Amino acid sequence: MPSTHPSRLQVMTAGIVSLVLCMGIARFAYTPLLPLMQQQAGLGAGEGGWLAAWNYLGYLLGALVASSISDMVLKDRLYRIGMVVAVVSTAAMGLSDSVVWWSVWRFVAGLSSAAGMLMGTGLILNWLIRHDHRPELGIHFVGIGLGIASCAVMVTVLSHWLDWRMQWYAFSALGLLLLGPALWWLPAPDTSGLTHAGRPMPDAPPSPLFMRVFMAAYFCAGVGYVVSATFIVAIVDSLPGLAGKGALVFLVIGLSAAPACILWDLVARRIGMLNALLGTATVQIAGILMPLAGGLAAALAGAVLFGLTFVGLVSLVLTMAGRYFPTRPAKMMGKMTIAYGVAQILAPAITGWIAERAGSYAGGLYLAAGVMVVGSLLLAALKAIEARDVAAAHPRHA
Repeated sequence: MPSTHPSRLQVMTAGIVSLVLCMGIARFAYTPLLPLMQQQAGLGAGEGGWLAAWNYLGYLLGALVASSISDMVLKDRLYRIGMVVAVVSTAAMGLSDSVVWWSVWRFVAGLSSAAGMLMGTGLILNWLIRHDHRPELGIHFVGIGLGIASCAVMVTVLSHWLDWRMQWYAFSALGLLLLGPALWWLPAPDTSGLTHAGRPMPDAPPSPLFMRVFMAAYFCAGVGYVVSATFIVAIVDSLPGLAGKGALVFLVIGLSAAPACILWDLVARRIGMLNALLGTATVQIAGILMPLAGGLAAALAGAVLFGLTFVGLVSLVLTMAGRYFPTRPAKMMGKMTIAYGVAQILAPAITGWIAERAGSYAGGLYLAAGVMVVGSLLLAALKAIEARDVAAAHPRHA
């Protein structure tokens, strides 16, 4: 049973652990295991891209569900189901070497990731606002970085003894250990429209134009994120002189991502949310392209920049959703993630197709960086739209 009067530490720990489980294990374990599955199970580059696409399709469907549900109790129930499904879908990956079987379970894992990332994050943010804590998700999103780093370490260490199949089982065993705190330390949601101190929690949605441009920018961010997040281990391993170094680069991404959201929360306090978002997007472009410069130093530098920015950008966007819709944050989170999710379906499949024909992942990285440039321009445009909306809401009187 969930805790009835948890401390802030317990609630934040539940959120962190849930992200390690549903994002780190159910979603990102695939990235360091991809080269191993290619070597030992005969998985091709194109098939690897399609498996990633199926995973993101499940995530997109989960986002659609999250955006369509306003009932906090139902969201809480789906979050808890999703945590169990994250463990089951991870174990199922080791039960067959069929691409069709893998595709089904990567799709299911995507659903579980959406349950944790959107519904779980929405529940955490709602709890923070309701209990008069600062509505920031930096500490919560430490779980993504920890999950990525843990996956990289496990694959690096366990590859000395376990094949690809047994490693999926090892990840599911770790997921089972994380399931308890993810379920028990997150309390059942309060459905009232007031904070713990009795203050109202009014929604203040942005203008339709702001939302359309925001979703387009987030689509671009999805492309910029997913190519490196899915293929970085295979990309680095394929570069001259860097065979076997991909897992190290993935570890550095995870370690850089762990404190990134806390850092960007602090930046946003000083320069504003949109300026901070623009900063994450700009720096991320450099992180995407740096591995192509060649050499381990460039790959590691790119990993630091990418890790510091991709999850920070997501955290800022989802925090903004909570500020616009404090009583139902997962609704806007879901809509934003639909745009992000469509990008994550298209980009891996396109990148895998490019890699098979060109014999290199470089084209996918150039694609991701180019789309991020467009996204940065859209974020800059949002600043002008926001200023216009503020002026319209508070006209000056002669």
